[in-house]
Amino acid sequence: MKEMSDRIVRSLGIGRNLGWVSLDARGSTGGVLVMWDKRVLEGLEAEVGSFYISCRFRNCEEGFVWVFSGLYGPINGKERRELWEELAAVKGLWSDPWCIVGDFNVVRFLVETSNGRQMSTTMREFSGFIEEFEFVDPPLGGGTFTWSGGERGSLKARLDRFLFSGDWEERVSGAMQFLLPKPVFDHWPIMFDCGGMRTGKSPFRFENMWLRVEGFMDKFKEWWQSYSFRGEPSFVLAKKLQALKYDLKRWNKEALGNVTIRKDAALEKLDYWIV
Repeated sequence: MKEMSDRIVRSLGIGRNLGWVSLDARGSTGGVLVMWDKRVLEGLEAEVGSFYISCRFRNCEEGFVWVFSGLYGPINGKERRELWEELAAVKGLWSDPWCIVGDFNVVRFLVETSNGRQMSTTMREFSGFIEEFEFVDPPLGGGTFTWSGGERGSLKARLDRFLFSGDWEERVSGAMQFLLPKPVFDHWPIMFDCGGMRTGKSPFRFENMWLRVEGFMDKFKEWWQSYSFRGEPSFVLAKKLQALKYDLKRWNKEALGNVTIRKDAALEKLDYWIV
């Protein structure tokens, strides 16, 4: 859709409590629409670039200020480098914790495409952008690819992803991304579960009690053997540990109801009664 209207946007969701910013499509590609619930987020500022929308939000409940960018990556190499430059300018404009999502139209690693043969300059530039700004690139649950095309969907690639800064991760408890069932489009939708907001930094901790849970070691072995990364041994180890951390967080939340939070709450009660 080339031009977005208030009537069209409001037909999608939450009526008068809906805030939105759009970037019109170029023909059949390139459109971006960012929507939010005003009862949850207060829109402070917005910047619309050639390929992205960046919004600065304040969470209504706890006042946490952060930046969200939604984008549609160009296919042309020159335009893609312009996108990296524009996003760098966003970082210069706002220093708040940052989350980026979109169809980047590029993969990072050979394992993220079904016909990958060798690393390209485009892939290296994408990884360079992520590393320069120290973004967290979380694993994708539920599958490997987010797009399929070609004859009978024979080509597959991970073109879509969430990225976020380290200080954004520190404020969000158990953030995870998962593939949803594919509709009629050529992209799988991704659900991003932010968990809950934290008031302070809470680093990841391995809980010894997990080792006593029946079936945990089998699950641990299954996770570790399922990870597939290519590169130097140190890089592969780092990526597998990162993927393991997210699987452990998800398992802890789903199977045990986030035992870390419950344990901390119990310790607080214990401290209260100890005089």
